[in-house]
Parts: sequence; C-alpha cells; structure tokens
Amino acid sequence: MADRYRVRRVFLAGDAARIHSQEPSTMHTYDVTVTTSASPDIVWKLLVDAASWPLWSKVDSLDTTRSVDLDPGGDDGVGAVRAFRTGRTVTGERLTEKVERRLLGYEDAFNSSMHNYHARIELKPTAGSGTVIHWYGEYETSWLLRWVMPRYLQKFMQGMAEGLARYAEECRPAQ
Repeated sequence: MADRYRVRRVFLAGDAARIHSQEPSTMHTYDVTVTTSASPDIVWKLLVDAASWPLWSKVDSLDTTRSVDLDPGGDDGVGAVRAFRTGRTVTGERLTEKVERRLLGYEDAFNSSMHNYHARIELKPTAGSGTVIHWYGEYETSWLLRWVMPRYLQKFMQGMAEGLARYAEECRPAQ
C-alpha cells in the first residue's frame, strides 16, 4: 500500500509540473513617449553606456559580474548582455538592434518575472534640436503576474524615459 501511495504521489507531482509548464502565458505591452530638449547625440550616449543607467534610471546598479561584452568606452554593441540590479532583483538584457542615434533594441537574457521580452527605444530629433524618446516593448508573464505587471511596468518604464530625458538635459554642454 505504501508503494502505491508513493507512485501516485510522484504521478501527481509530475502532473502539476506538466500543467504548470503548459500554462498559458499572457502577452502584455508598454509604450511611453517623452520629449527632451537634449540632442539625440546626448540621449544616445546615455542609452548605449550601461554604466550610466543607474545615474538616470530607476535601476540601482549595473552588475558587471553578470554582464557580458560591455564596451569599456561606454558604447555597448549588439550581443552585449547588460545586467541591472533593482533592489534584490537582477535582470539581464541582450542588445539585439543598434542604429546609431536612432534605435536601440533589446530582449531578455534572464528575467524571473517576464519571458519573451522584446523592447525598442527609438530616438527622433525635434525641430528645436531636442529628442523624442519612444520606449516600448512586449513581454509575457505567468498568469499570477498578469494583473500586476502591466500597470507596474508601464509606470516603471515611464519613469525610466523621464529620468533619461531629465538627465540628458542636465548633461548638455554649456553654450
């Protein structure tokens, strides 16, 4: 009898794992746009330099031990993995697209809360020598996070874009 119980228990645990792995994920998006008086050159230099992100964003630090192929000169290229710590969480983003002063694309390299994450940051010059920053992405979460993550990430990314715009304005060279 004890053997049958153990077999049944293992079967149920296996069933739960199978069901969990097949659980439908939910695709979400965020989309923020911010305009800054800083030039696209200044904004671009901040975006491609992972070491600058803690200065202007909501991330606490760049985790260089988990990052890969960072450019020592601050011009990270496609394929670089940038690991950022926010609180106790470290997330990794792999650069996938780079069009100088216009587009930076990335995907999740490791992220416990999201999967199939793809994001793009597009820069467009304004008539007055400023920059429109358009930051958007899509991602999947578990069904447990589907109610919390969309609002949280929209607000978080709005703060990221606003921080970038504000810091870029402060970095403008004196005229």
